[in-house]
Amino acid sequence: MAIDPYVALGLTKSATAADIKKAYRKLVRTSHPDLHPDDAGAEARFKSFTAAHDLLKDPATRARFDAGEIDATGAERAPRKFYRDHADAQGPSFGQGRGFEDFGDPSDIFAQILRQRGRAGQQTPDFAAQGQDLHYTLDVRFLDAARGARTTITLPGGDSLDVTIPKGLRDGQTLRLRGRGGPGYGDGPAGDALVTVHVQPHPVFQREADDILITLPISIDEAILGGKITAPTIDGPVSVTIPKGASSGRILRLRGRGVVRANSKAGDQLVELRIVAPPVVDTALSDFIAEWRKTQSHDPRKAMIEEAAP
Repeated sequence: MAIDPYVALGLTKSATAADIKKAYRKLVRTSHPDLHPDDAGAEARFKSFTAAHDLLKDPATRARFDAGEIDATGAERAPRKFYRDHADAQGPSFGQGRGFEDFGDPSDIFAQILRQRGRAGQQTPDFAAQGQDLHYTLDVRFLDAARGARTTITLPGGDSLDVTIPKGLRDGQTLRLRGRGGPGYGDGPAGDALVTVHVQPHPVFQREADDILITLPISIDEAILGGKITAPTIDGPVSVTIPKGASSGRILRLRGRGVVRANSKAGDQLVELRIVAPPVVDTALSDFIAEWRKTQSHDPRKAMIEEAAP
């Protein structure tokens, strides 16, 4: 049984869109399977809160879940019926969950068209119509979506479908593969395959429009003295200059290091610095800071306290 999406994200139904986004990003940073290779349950938890985020991030889908129209997997719930409805019903129809599945049966559509033409007394040997478009979903790794890639998906019948992932593909974008849908009727052309892409989150990189965001840990001495360090980008590590006296929260902009899309200017990478103390503070460092503190009067919280005063 699927977990309630609010529970999976540690939220309540009163959560705002910003609360949902914040909770999801926190879980990606702290619970991604790549960061916990020895945790056997990490993959299952990751899939659970990712599915919860996918359902709640869309206001329309969230509203349908809150109204009880769909369940935690996104599948349609059976509608409530009274006795009179059951007397005339031929049985409920339940929606399919997400996956590599097509919607509808082309043979039913073909048969319906033939029946309609037969009632009108028309001849059918020269009948031609385009085949049905088939719909699929595809999970794509974050870096493959950013840099472009080729992949193959296996269809329910065992056939395969080659898919080219263009550079800069966005989450929720639909790719149209012409002629890879249902077969045509008569001499009609085949339909298209419509592949909706779901980009998986990354433990290091986040994307906003065409910009890439990362949080980069730096040591105390790097923050005070500055210097060159190495930072990851979607195209590989690069050298970054840390200015002297850098504080946590300072953002450095690496121009052109973001997402590149066709006919579009490349985005930037925004590097937010975060000072990290050493895991063990030795005596020499502790004594030095204690002596240094005696001669310093700078209070980084003074302005905040004054602004908060009634």
